[in-house]
Amino acid sequence: MNYIGSKKSLLNFIDSAVAKCELKNKNPIFCDIFSGTGQVGKHLKKQGFSIIANDMEDYSHSLINHYISNHKEIPIKKQLQILNNLNGIEDGFIFNHYCPSGKYSNVTKKTKDGLVNLNRQYFSDENGKIIDEARVLINRWLENKEINTEQYNYLLAVIIEAADKVANTASVYGAFLKKLKKTALTRIQFNDLEYTLTEQTHKVFKSDANELIKQIEGDILYLDPPYNERQYGANYHVLNTIAKYDDPELRGVTGMRDYTPSLWCKRKMVKTVFEDLISNAKFKYILFSYNSESLMTPEEIKEIMSKYGDYDFLIKDYARFKADKNSEKRNYKANSVQEYIHILKKY
Repeated sequence: MNYIGSKKSLLNFIDSAVAKCELKNKNPIFCDIFSGTGQVGKHLKKQGFSIIANDMEDYSHSLINHYISNHKEIPIKKQLQILNNLNGIEDGFIFNHYCPSGKYSNVTKKTKDGLVNLNRQYFSDENGKIIDEARVLINRWLENKEINTEQYNYLLAVIIEAADKVANTASVYGAFLKKLKKTALTRIQFNDLEYTLTEQTHKVFKSDANELIKQIEGDILYLDPPYNERQYGANYHVLNTIAKYDDPELRGVTGMRDYTPSLWCKRKMVKTVFEDLISNAKFKYILFSYNSESLMTPEEIKEIMSKYGDYDFLIKDYARFKADKNSEKRNYKANSVQEYIHILKKY
């Protein structure tokens, strides 16, 4: 996925921080408590860690249910072949609400020139219909016990990854493009997803991190929370709807579903929830990814973490995420940021 805050290009940097942790357990436990698309957990899973993965967002939970939780061979080729031969259905939620010809996709937008009627177009008509049929079909397979839970988790991750590749957005789902771009016009393809086979098992949660931390323990706790006031529930609301497939009430031009705002995105609350999590963590080491454009300063982070153990940090220049190419219209003009990994060895 094209994902804000993805650590895929920073995995070697994270490895440098992990290398500073003195681990004695034969099968150490690594917790990625704000998993996102699961890139860090997937990477450490390959290295022999037993992973605890968690995220509140439904699309994220669906992805880590496959990439992290699934750890044995899963027969799936027959089902993928069926999905790739679907024709689509006319009365599905995604088509009706998020495609140009959908029954409920027409909305009124206020512009400087007055009110304008337009149709939501997050997906082409064809792809929206196929996404709907695929979601209905895998739910039916699970209900009829034609597939097991592991296969269902795999197939749901396949659908979310495939849908994101043909989405008609600049990268996030806070808005759709005025015209269908080239990739959005290609027919959706449901492909195999790589995942690591392991002897050790892994755990996946969909919980508030500050509550979950009171129930788990391990060797390394990795924190990669939201950096700023952008809410992930808003940025990826369409993928949450595909994951849940629940017929939600939508609002606004973009068809936003209701979501619970994260306190980690609130400037007045972030230091409180950060220290609460640190203080309750039953992990020997805590690695905290945060960059120089974030709500907390490096000095504030050091002050809080130093109360609970020995503090250190690593720093790296990193190309910042840009959804558009016009730097004059962006809140952040710089092309790079400094990525920190704050390291705490708890007393």
